[in-house]
Amino acid sequence: MKAYSIDLRKRVLAACDRREQTIAEISDQFQVSRRWIEKLRKKRSQTGSIAPAQRTGGRKPAFVGNMLKELDELVESRCDITLAEIKEHFSGRVNCSLQAISNNLKRLGWGYKKNRYMRLNKTEKM
Repeated sequence: MKAYSIDLRKRVLAACDRREQTIAEISDQFQVSRRWIEKLRKKRSQTGSIAPAQRTGGRKPAFVGNMLKELDELVESRCDITLAEIKEHFSGRVNCSLQAISNNLKRLGWGYKKNRYMRLNKTEKM
């Protein structure tokens, strides 16, 4: 979801500062929540800024750089390895879930078929 524009923030705060309407009426007029207006007013009083907060970029990947290369080489050498065995191999160095390991294997181009990993074909689905 995108952050509200600075223009909208200024108009909402101007309406609050005029004190001609209640917060509920202002929220209905501008189609924003009352809680958002309260948080915006609090931010302005504490920091003096009404700009939206910076986005953090999400969760960092569990395997990067040499660890990703090591994961690729491990699966290359032992194609019948399980996700639990991979997690045990990297225990102490990487703290992640089995799903995170599976996602990284997909990112490397590995797929699990029957009882072993193999490189996925690059052909597209019809």
